Amino acid sequence: MKYFIIGISMFLSLNAVAQVEESKLGNWLMYFYNVNFENSDFGVQGDFQYRNWNTLGDLEQLLLRSGLTYRPNGEPILFTLGYANITTGTPGESSSTVNENRIYQEALINHKILKRVHLAHRFRYEQRWVENQDFRTRFRYNLFVNIALNSEELSPKTYYVALYNELFMNGERDNGLNELELFDRNRTYFGLGYVLTKSTRVQVGIMRQETEVWTKNQLQFSLHQNLNF
Repeated sequence: MKYFIIGISMFLSLNAVAQVEESKLGNWLMYFYNVNFENSDFGVQGDFQYRNWNTLGDLEQLLLRSGLTYRPNGEPILFTLGYANITTGTPGESSSTVNENRIYQEALINHKILKRVHLAHRFRYEQRWVENQDFRTRFRYNLFVNIALNSEELSPKTYYVALYNELFMNGERDNGLNELELFDRNRTYFGLGYVLTKSTRVQVGIMRQETEVWTKNQLQFSLHQNLNF
C-alpha cells in the first residue's frame, strides 16, 4: 500500500508540472504585516497570500504564515521564529491539493545607501512537512531594494521602485518520491509602490519565477502594514 500511495503521488506531481502553462500570467494577492509591541523588543509578523496559476480562480497556493519577532535593542536586524501552512493546488481543471506545514527561522537586516536606496537582506531556513513526502529543509536568501523617488525616506505620499531577487536551495536532496536538485527556484521582481500612511504602503509588480522544469511570470498586488501596539 505504501508503494502504491507513493506511485500515485509521483504521478500527480509529474502531471501537475506537465500542466503548468508558462505563457499564462499568474496572479498573487498578498498581505504583509509587522506588529511592534510598545516598550518591547518583541513583536509578530507574517503574511497571507492567495496565489493563482492564471489571472484568477486556478489555485496555485494559499499561504498563511506568522511568526514571533525579536529586535535586540532597536538594532537594524529582526529575528523571526514562525510557522506556515500552505495548500498547493494542481494547475488546470483538477481540484486536488497538497498540504504542507512549515517552521521557519529568519534574520532580516536593513540598511540604506545613496540617501534614498533602502536595502534589506533576508536569510531564511525552513523545515518542511509536505503531504505524502519525506521531511526536508530549504535555505533562502532574498535581497530587497526599495528606491524612493520623490523623497529620501519611505514617508507618506512617497512613490518608490521595488526590486527583489530570492534564491532557494534545497537542504535534503530526496523527498521520498524523487531526487531533488540543490537549486530549487529563483524569483526576480520589479514593481512600483506608494506609501499611503506612516504604517501602510501598496505595491504592484511582476515576478518571474524559475524552477528546474518551468518558468512563469506572476502579477503581484501587495499591501504592507507596520503597526505599533
